[in-house]
Amino acid sequence: MKKKSVVSWIWEFVSLHKLYFAFSLLFAFASVLAGFLPYFFIGSMINQLLAGNKDWDFYLLQSVWIGLFWAAYWGFHGISTLLSHTATFRILAEMRHRLTDKLARLPLGTVLSQSSGTYKNIIVERVDATETTLAHLIPEFTSGLFGPLIILAAMLVIDWRLTLLSLLTVPVVILAYIRMAKNSEADYQNTIAKTQKLNDTAVEYINGIEVIKVFGKEKFSYDKFVKAAKEGADCFIEWMRKFNLEMGIVTAFLPSGLLFLLPAGTYFYLQGSLSAGNFILMIILLLSLLTPLILVASYMDDLRKIGTIFGEVIAILEKPDLARPEELTVRPQGTELAMSDVCFGYSEDEEVLHDLSLQIKAGSINALVGPSGSGKSTIAKLLASFWDVSSGQITYGGVDIRQLPLDYYSRQIAYVTQDNYLFDESIRENIRMGNPEASDEEVLDIARKCGCYDFIMNLEDGFDTIVGSGGGHLSGGERQRIAIARAMLKDAPILILDEATAYTDPENEARIQSSLARLIEGRTLIVIAHRLSTIISADQIILVNKGRAEAKGRHEELLAESPLYASMWQAHIAVKDSDDLEGGLAHA
Repeated sequence: MKKKSVVSWIWEFVSLHKLYFAFSLLFAFASVLAGFLPYFFIGSMINQLLAGNKDWDFYLLQSVWIGLFWAAYWGFHGISTLLSHTATFRILAEMRHRLTDKLARLPLGTVLSQSSGTYKNIIVERVDATETTLAHLIPEFTSGLFGPLIILAAMLVIDWRLTLLSLLTVPVVILAYIRMAKNSEADYQNTIAKTQKLNDTAVEYINGIEVIKVFGKEKFSYDKFVKAAKEGADCFIEWMRKFNLEMGIVTAFLPSGLLFLLPAGTYFYLQGSLSAGNFILMIILLLSLLTPLILVASYMDDLRKIGTIFGEVIAILEKPDLARPEELTVRPQGTELAMSDVCFGYSEDEEVLHDLSLQIKAGSINALVGPSGSGKSTIAKLLASFWDVSSGQITYGGVDIRQLPLDYYSRQIAYVTQDNYLFDESIRENIRMGNPEASDEEVLDIARKCGCYDFIMNLEDGFDTIVGSGGGHLSGGERQRIAIARAMLKDAPILILDEATAYTDPENEARIQSSLARLIEGRTLIVIAHRLSTIISADQIILVNKGRAEAKGRHEELLAESPLYASMWQAHIAVKDSDDLEGGLAHA
C-alpha cells in the first residue's frame, strides 16, 4: 500500500478542525482589508491638506474612520488567532493521543529500538514546536501574502512606474534566498540529528545519575553530555556562518526599494506627472509592504521545520502494528496456552528461539528455568504478545493469538517483571490500574491477600502515599509487592511472573509465595525463577537452554533425566547452604 505524503498527513490532522481554520482564514482576510483601508484615508487627507482644504470636520471624520478600521484590524486579527490556536491545540492533543495509542499497539521490540529520550522528545517537545507555525500560519502567513498583494495592486494603480522601480531589488533578494534554501538541506538535517543526540544524551545522563555517582563516572558522563551540547550548538553556528553573505544581501536589499522610488518620484513630481499626495502615499505603501514580506520570509524555516516534525511523527504512526483484528471473531475454547515450532529473533540477523514447542494447561503451575540468556524471558514476552513470532504459532484456547484482538488478549494476561514500573500516583491508584472499576474496598482487600497491606499502612499516608516517578520513593521489594497486587486485581486467567520476587528478602518472598498459593487457584501460573527451591512443586518445569525446550517435567523427573537441571539444582543447593552458613556466622 502506498504511503501517504507528509502534506496528506498534515491535511488529515488539519481537516479534523477545518471549520475553525476556515473561519480563521475568513477573519484573517477581513483583518488584512481593515488594515489596508486606513492608507487610503491617509492619502486622501494628505491630498486635501496640499490642496488647501481647511475643513476640520473632514479631517476629524477621516481620522475616526482610520481609528475604526485599525480597531477592526486588531479585532479581526485577534479572533482569527483565537480560532487558529483553538484548532491547533486540539490537533496537538490528537497527535499525542495517536502517538501514545500507536506505541501501545506496536511490538515491544519496535518500541525499544528507539530510546525513551527520542520518544519523549517527539511526543512532547517536537509536537509542541508545531504550535507556533500551525497557530500563526493561517492568520499571519495569510495576511503576510494577501496584504502585500493588495498593497502592490494599489501601488500599480497609483503609479505603475514607481511600483516597478521600487521592486528592482526584489530579484536579488529572491536569488539569495533560493541559494540559501537550496544549499542548506544537509545542514538542516545535521542540526536535527545533533539536537536528537543531545536530547538522548541528556535523558541518559539523568536516568543514569545513580550509577554515575556510585562508580565515579561523573567526569566521563558529563564530558559526553558537554560534547553533545557543543556539537548541537556548533552545527547551528556553522550553518549560519555558511550563509552570512546571502543573509546580508536579503537584509540589505529587501528594504532598499526607496533608493529607486525617492529619486524617481521626485523627478516625476517635478515633471508634473505625479502629485505630491500620491508621491507621499507611494512612500507609505512601500514601507508598509516590507513588514509582511519579512514576516512571510521568517515562516519559511518554520514550514520546513513543521515538515520535518510531521515526518518524525509519521515515521512512528506508519510503523506496522502487531497483526491483530479489531473484533473478536473466533472465541477461544478454554485458557490453555501452546507454542508450536516457534522461532523468534529480536533482529533478522540473530535467532533467539529455535523450533520451540510447549503446552501450558489451564489452571496449572509452570516454571521456566535455565541458564541466563537461554530465552526464558523471551518466551514469557511472546506469550504475553509483546512481539509476534517469526515462525510457528502461539495459541490460546486453541486459537492463534494473532487472530485475537489485542485488547481482548491483554485482558487474559497479567504480567509482573522484576523491573516493575509504578506511576507517580498514590499506591491506591497504582493498584487500581489492574482494574480501573475496582472499589476502594477491593483495592484494600487485594492488598491484604497479597501480604502488602501492613507495610502500606505503616507509610506516612498509607494507601494515599505518592510513590514518585517510577515508584522511586519505595524500595524494590515494595514496588514488586504492589505490582503483584495490581496484577492480581486484574483477575486475569493467566499470570506470568518474570523474576517477580527478585528484590524481596527471604521472609517477604515466603509471604508472597504463600499469598500467591491462595490467590492463583483456578488460574494458570507461569513463573521464571532462578531460585529453584521456589518452584519444586510446579506441575511442569520447562528447562530452556540455548533457545530450545531441552526438558519438561516435574522436579523429580528432571533431576533423574536432565544432567543440566541436576547440575543447576546442586549449584542452587550449594549457594543456599553457603548463604545459610554466612547468615548463621553473621548472627553468631
